[in-house]
Amino acid sequence: MIREYVRLVLFSAGLLIGVQVPSFVDQYQKRVDAQLVEATHSLGGFQRTADQYFHGDVDALADHYDASADPVFRQDANSIRAIAFRVHRLRGELTDLAQPWYGRVFHVAFEHDPDIFRQALAQYSYTVPLDQQAIAWGLGVGFALSLLLEMIYLVTWKGVRLMCRGRPRPEAA
Repeated sequence: MIREYVRLVLFSAGLLIGVQVPSFVDQYQKRVDAQLVEATHSLGGFQRTADQYFHGDVDALADHYDASADPVFRQDANSIRAIAFRVHRLRGELTDLAQPWYGRVFHVAFEHDPDIFRQALAQYSYTVPLDQQAIAWGLGVGFALSLLLEMIYLVTWKGVRLMCRGRPRPEAA
C-alpha cells in the first residue's frame, strides 16, 4: 500500500517538473529576444553611420575607428565589434529557437547560451500552464520518473531476494 502512495507521489512530482519544461523554454526565449532588442538598440547609432558611409558594413566602421590616430576612437572600435558580435550571436540564438518544440527543448537543454541560461534560471518563476504541450510534458516526465523508479525498486528487490535464496540454509540438528 505504501508503495502505491510513493508511486503516486513520484508521478505527481514528475508531472509538476514536466510542466515546467515548456514554460522555462518560453522564458529563455523571451530573455533572448529582450537582449536582442537591447543590443540592436545599442548598435543602432553605429549601424546608421555604417549605412551612411560604409554601405552598412559595421566591421568597416570599426576598422575605420581602429585606423584613427585618436585613442578614444581606437578603443570604441572594440566596443562596436563587441556589440555587433552580440547582435549576431543573439540572432543566431533566436534562429535556433525557431524550430519545432523538441528542437527548442534540445537547444535550451544542451546548446544554450550559458549567460542567458543562468539569468533565466535565476529569475525563473514557476508556473503550472495548462496547454497541450505542458500537459504532455508533465504526463511524460511523470510516467517516465514513476517507471524508472519502479524498475529500480523491482530490480533491487528481486536481486536481494535472489541473493537470499541462493545461500545454503544451515540445517537444524
